[in-house]
Amino acid sequence: MKLQSALEYLTTYGWAILILALAVVALFEIFSPKANPVCIFPAGFACLNYYMAQNGMLVLNLLQSTQAPVQLTAVGCNQPESLGNMAPPQQPGFTPTNMPIGSNYTFQIQCYSNGSSYSGQIGQAYSGYIVLNYTDEYTSLPQTVYGSVTAKIIK
Repeated sequence: MKLQSALEYLTTYGWAILILALAVVALFEIFSPKANPVCIFPAGFACLNYYMAQNGMLVLNLLQSTQAPVQLTAVGCNQPESLGNMAPPQQPGFTPTNMPIGSNYTFQIQCYSNGSSYSGQIGQAYSGYIVLNYTDEYTSLPQTVYGSVTAKIIK
């Protein structure tokens, strides 16, 4: 009789501990921060494809869908909200890039963190801001667009 009572006691507590452990794991999964890749720009620009290298170079394929052709004059990538370090895209022989309506272009952009070039490990996530300076070719007015990016370092 005592053995049966002890076995029931252990079984009851075993189930309770198992349920509690599952609840803790479920809560951890719900509330743990995740770095899902995301790239967001206001209307007129969109990220078609992007990734980041360990040395902080963001490779970004940008789609231009504004109502006029644009001439992209500078691109910057920074973390956190510091919008310095604007530079032309890192392309050999870069000149301002003309982007007709509906076109896309791939840029390599050095991203920064705390005033120096960003570097990270494969699998880490980078979250930062992208700044585009461009000139509307119909109105010749300069414009600035701000976007945000979260990208996993893949190579």
